[in-house]
Amino acid sequence: MSDDQNGRRRPTAADFHPEVLRLFDQYVHGGMDRRMFLDRAARHALAAGTTAAGLLAALSPDFAGAQKVAPADARLRTEWAEFASPAGYGKAKAYVARPAQAAAALPVVLVVHENRGLNPHIEDVARRLALENFIAVAPDALFPLGGYPGDEDKARERFAQLDAAKTREDFVAAAQWARGLAGGNGRLGAVGFCWGGGTVNMLATRMPELAAGAPFYGPAPALDQVKNVKAQLLLVFADQDERINATWPPYESALQAAGVRFEAFKFAGTQHGFHNDTTPRFDEAAARQAWSRTLALFNRMLRA
Repeated sequence: MSDDQNGRRRPTAADFHPEVLRLFDQYVHGGMDRRMFLDRAARHALAAGTTAAGLLAALSPDFAGAQKVAPADARLRTEWAEFASPAGYGKAKAYVARPAQAAAALPVVLVVHENRGLNPHIEDVARRLALENFIAVAPDALFPLGGYPGDEDKARERFAQLDAAKTREDFVAAAQWARGLAGGNGRLGAVGFCWGGGTVNMLATRMPELAAGAPFYGPAPALDQVKNVKAQLLLVFADQDERINATWPPYESALQAAGVRFEAFKFAGTQHGFHNDTTPRFDEAAARQAWSRTLALFNRMLRA
């Protein structure tokens, strides 16, 4: 167990049977529905002295308990902005966070969410970046379908209804729009988690203007497009993450063949999603190291 922001005890991955964590990963990524998860987790719940529904509740995000930067923090200026995406859904929307007072033009970092849309956790990550003296832009892939619905299950269902090709174009449009933001220095980076990590990988193949990318446990892009990558990459992987890690060896070979500058780190003992501090899969030590390396990359590559 660990403590949340209010000093309450919260579970960690070590409190769950490995099979329950595997089932939860499949559930989160659309490999099974809620009923199937509950059915398969039931026998482990009995051994743990709880119910399958109790296991699911314990594994689900606690946004309020993990929040690090309040939405109304006086050190920041935040806003919602819409922009054109002619090759995508036509119009897209993003949450923008920046320091309330900036002495000079700042680098811009695109923050790309997981497969649930722009939930409160990713908004908080954007604010954390803004406190590090960046302009953070966090688009919501679900905007064309009404935006993040306030419920993770409904968000996953809505996410599955997106036209993947249009959504990719929305994020290309978001990156191009973000790079030209007033107050920005013209240098662009991107960080993303899970689906968002895959999106950062994709953007690196599509945008020569992307100077730095930090995909966290994201699937590889189309390998025949890796030759187009100009960004310097920091690739972050979890240890217990077969689905994503299986895509890495051919991606690594393609990056090497293309002469791309990159570093890759796999953090021992971690689960997929270990940076997300709203769930028990969070690993504080690994998350701190990965985030520190991400900030170092952006400071090195985006402040020239």
